Amino acid sequence: MAGFQMVKPSVVQVVAAEVVASQRVSPSIVRVTVGGEGVEHFSPMGFDQWFRLFLPRDEQESLRLPTATSGLWYVQYLATPKARRPWVRNYTVRDARPADREIDIDFVAHEDGGPASAFALGASAGHPVGILDQGVGYNPRVPHDWTLLVADETGLPAVAGICASLPDDARGVAIVELPHAADAQEFRVPAGVELRWVARDEHGSDPHAVPGRLALDVLKRADLPSGDVYAYVVGESSLVTGARRHLVNDRGVPKAHVDFIGYWRHGRAAA
Repeated sequence: MAGFQMVKPSVVQVVAAEVVASQRVSPSIVRVTVGGEGVEHFSPMGFDQWFRLFLPRDEQESLRLPTATSGLWYVQYLATPKARRPWVRNYTVRDARPADREIDIDFVAHEDGGPASAFALGASAGHPVGILDQGVGYNPRVPHDWTLLVADETGLPAVAGICASLPDDARGVAIVELPHAADAQEFRVPAGVELRWVARDEHGSDPHAVPGRLALDVLKRADLPSGDVYAYVVGESSLVTGARRHLVNDRGVPKAHVDFIGYWRHGRAAA
């Protein structure tokens, strides 16, 4: 969106890492921990810090990572023959432990999903990956009295990271849609921020239905706090565009007070 500015990391380079552990933390979420010496070059920034995750294709004997820094990594990536080119997907840090050189990554697991889901379901210790830090998306640039966060399950790590990074006196509302009520997670939330879990299986919806529709409906019917808001919406494309449209057109929120990132689009697989 116009005026949207991410907070960039101080160091931009692809670092090699490997799987340390993997566990299914809830019906829909697999948490993969990656670590290794390369992770010491990854500097935690809090909030919804995200990164490019490089994964080997099934037919690859080794993981070939770009060596260029800055935006040149993508030119180098495209110049690599497809048979040797890794998969690249975007993910948010769920937790980072610099002292242990470890990063937790939460994957929404689909038994019939794409390369990232297949990786998460089959991840084992020693599995190679690459990480390219991209910085933080959450970046309020306007005075505001409270914060609104809206996400589907793919945005849960972002909401967790943002809530954990907000000041103790922060006020706001976070609406997070999940496939199952059992997918809810515990994390630090300021006392003045109300976290509303919206589980599809508790609202008579198919847990595998299009994510975001229920969160958008809850947002439209929500009794929200008064005062100036900064809204941040992440997840499936229809959710983020629909939420922005509702906030601006129906609630009169200035466009500059709404940032949104469409992580993915239902029915369209990433290349």
